[in-house]
Amino acid sequence: MLYIWDIERIIKQTFDKHGIEIDYEFNNELDTPMSYNVTTNTMKFNYLEVNGYMSKIRMKETPENFVKIILYHEIGYYLDFKKNKHDLRTFIFGDEEEIETLKVTIETNAWDYGRTLVPEELVVSYDKMRELDKMLIKGL
Repeated sequence: MLYIWDIERIIKQTFDKHGIEIDYEFNNELDTPMSYNVTTNTMKFNYLEVNGYMSKIRMKETPENFVKIILYHEIGYYLDFKKNKHDLRTFIFGDEEEIETLKVTIETNAWDYGRTLVPEELVVSYDKMRELDKMLIKGL
């Protein structure tokens, strides 16, 4: 089991390694393992959700590498919003099809951009987590 300080250390080391300037904080009300907020430029994490996600997504990776993989996906959101200025008003004013299209675009970009930073030894696991995460979301 990973604790708050373990995850904070992994986040700090990863951000330092890539020169990423994002604030990070623990949030025990978060209902996902990690979440990037573009408005506040903050990465939030819930260590209980991280540990729960590890039990749902069975992969042969160390807990530290597992957190790194989740983190690289979340960094992908940061990179996407740096490179693409999505019109987030779509989430408020768009119809269902526009909202779904934007969600898919942002999610796809996050996985793709995050992958550009993944160390070579974690690329296969990152790709596997991407597929397993899709299946988990679809409820398969």
